Amino acid sequence: MSASMRTLVRPAVLRTRRGRLIYWSVFAVALVLFTAAFIVPLYWAATGAMKSPSELAQTPPTYLPEVWHPENYAKAWREMDLARYFLNTVVLAGGAWLVQLVVQVPAAYALSKLRPRFGNVILGLMLLTLMMPATALLVPVYLTVVDVPLFNRNLINSPSAVWLPAAANAFNIYILKNFFDRIPDELLEAAKIDGAGPLRTMWRVVLPLSRPILAVVSILSIVTAWKDFLWPLLVLPDPAQQPLSVFLQRVAQDTPLNSLVAGLVMASLPLIALFLVFQRQIIAGLGAGSLKG
Repeated sequence: MSASMRTLVRPAVLRTRRGRLIYWSVFAVALVLFTAAFIVPLYWAATGAMKSPSELAQTPPTYLPEVWHPENYAKAWREMDLARYFLNTVVLAGGAWLVQLVVQVPAAYALSKLRPRFGNVILGLMLLTLMMPATALLVPVYLTVVDVPLFNRNLINSPSAVWLPAAANAFNIYILKNFFDRIPDELLEAAKIDGAGPLRTMWRVVLPLSRPILAVVSILSIVTAWKDFLWPLLVLPDPAQQPLSVFLQRVAQDTPLNSLVAGLVMASLPLIALFLVFQRQIIAGLGAGSLKG
């Protein structure tokens, strides 16, 4: 270990038996607590859906179902017609993801590499929206989708009402720009010498090098759109157009509790699977700091 490296625990302390015991004890306790904080709610929901309504509502709760009812999942899927609302959610999340990449990647590339006049001012105004409460932006954004400027179109009950506002995500543009800033300008100059224009350079040079951060932005976009509740509730009043998050809240009062919990579990499974499949890309993208070569 380098002498200049600073850590929370001195190497000399870790070399002692007492120091190692305290260190690993604290580490084990922290690991167990954090794991429990994430796993226990998932376990409680997954097993709660397999209980009867009376057992699920009883106090004190049971840790394991007295009688297992795994058929509650199939019953909830069939009786609540969840396939339709899963499809609605996939359409909204997939469209929001695609629109965000189409808008945010060129915007971040322009701010980072094309360096337009007043680019820093534009970026500052974008970041200013992150300091504002989300509820403060609801009314102006809602008025915009009710009467889109220049086009005079009403987007209510259209997926576009979810897709287009999602593109205005200052956080994604900021992290994309930061990553693009670390791409050596020499690579872009070489592409320019070979006759590539700005768009071709972005497509052929910048995007292949940006796969880790594009994966992070994609996953953040999909997760945000998938679990969003308030905005789809406002712009999609037609029940046939609503995603899972809005539908499950709308039918909560008239649905048996175990069926509702089963629906919530099934609505969460795609996001859990997405993280498990792409966790390596997420960590690589969040830790991407520089390019070698």
